[in-house]
Amino acid sequence: MLPADPDLLDTPEAGAAAIRGGALRLAGYGGGVLFALASVPLLVRHLGVVDFGRYTIVVSIVAMVQGLTEGGLQAIGVREYSVLSAAERDVMMGRLLALRVLATLTGIGIALVFDLIAGYDSTIVLGTLVAGAGLLLLVIFNLLSVPLAANLRFGWITAVDLARQGLATVLIVLLVVAGAGIVPLLAVQIPAGLLAVALTLSLVRKMTSLAPNFDPAAWWGLLRDTLPYAVAIAVSALYFRITIVIMSLVATGKATGYFATSYRIIEVLIGIPLLVVAAVFPVLSRAARDDAARLRYAAQRTVDLMLVLGVWVSLVVAIAAPFVILVIAGHDFEPAGTTLRIQALTVCCTFISVTCGFILLSLRRHKAILVGNIVPLAFGVTLTLILAPSHGANGAAIATVAGEAGLAVAMLSLAIGAGAGRVPLSLRAFPQVAVAAGLAALAAIALLPHVHELVAAFVATLIYFGVLYPLGLIPAELRDALVARRRLKEEVAA
Repeated sequence: MLPADPDLLDTPEAGAAAIRGGALRLAGYGGGVLFALASVPLLVRHLGVVDFGRYTIVVSIVAMVQGLTEGGLQAIGVREYSVLSAAERDVMMGRLLALRVLATLTGIGIALVFDLIAGYDSTIVLGTLVAGAGLLLLVIFNLLSVPLAANLRFGWITAVDLARQGLATVLIVLLVVAGAGIVPLLAVQIPAGLLAVALTLSLVRKMTSLAPNFDPAAWWGLLRDTLPYAVAIAVSALYFRITIVIMSLVATGKATGYFATSYRIIEVLIGIPLLVVAAVFPVLSRAARDDAARLRYAAQRTVDLMLVLGVWVSLVVAIAAPFVILVIAGHDFEPAGTTLRIQALTVCCTFISVTCGFILLSLRRHKAILVGNIVPLAFGVTLTLILAPSHGANGAAIATVAGEAGLAVAMLSLAIGAGAGRVPLSLRAFPQVAVAAGLAALAAIALLPHVHELVAAFVATLIYFGVLYPLGLIPAELRDALVARRRLKEEVAA
């Protein structure tokens, strides 16, 4: 049994626990990336450019279902679990579970109808069905993990997620060796999801109610206040995925395959800020309820850290893009290297927009989040329709960068003015990070004709952090949290 410990969020140890939780989630995410490196190159080479594009079409359609039906309810669940009483939590969890399952089943049905209307062949239709079943299990796993996340028990979530991804990787490798087609490869998420649900049930069964609560009137009460946020999440989730669908309709099969390859790499990277900031989100939520000074401090430090990390990831990806494409997809996908270099800029933008979105969510600024999402992403989709037919994968990449940059600016502007001055975010770190990134990029450009991309990326990293560390932009809380963790282990051992 894992007893709930909500009072941790009111203690000074909460920040350190959140940082360690974020580090654990990142480590787990890194493990998932290693699993992907073991399976994705095999998958891409096995399917080839055109079939991998078709595989990604299915993944994108199902991901759109996830985004449209999720409605931000996962984050809302963590926020509410962090501030409600024990009895209220049980009721809230039952309603969320029933609502998410019903919404996901409806979304899968709509996706199948869309496949038929769009004229996709039977492979894509059947692939959507099996991938949808995997999505339903993933939704249940994510919802069941809410009590663990709200109590900062990220180690358990990480372990279960790694087990899920590990099983999926093993099955993909076995199916590739067996020469399987698109549908069986998509179906691997079903047994992987069943494993995750079973493990999570064993962890949370005594922490909260697991009985679905089918109460449409209560659902509407839950959704009424959060509807703008739900729409914003749906719009955001649609953005990258709808670009794939647009590419499949207006560009060549090869162009779609190249963009799909770059997109899959970017998709992995933009998951990082979601994990890191989600670990801090329970602390932000409790601070937004009780302590404006604590909220200001936590929000500022989180924005600064995510800016530093996001720019660094974009820098490394832009430098090493050709090598990454070669490793993941092989020589046949070489044009995707340029596409990935362009799309690398979306990563730092996403780090900022996600962070500001969570800050606004902690303040219940749902309408602000919706406003911040709609216009920039609509612009990106429009630009894709203009550029993709004539410029292929690179045109779609430019469009996604433009959309993500607009989103980052909009969300940052809204967060700066959020909460009637309760979160007066400072932009003091932005010029310093820009200078450090510029120096690192210039060094990499000078080195690239003479050294391997990884060497240039390593040198750029040293320069980047070497400039930022003396400026105090590497949070002391990160070091202190890790030191505290080591001391605790020593005390337990003694």
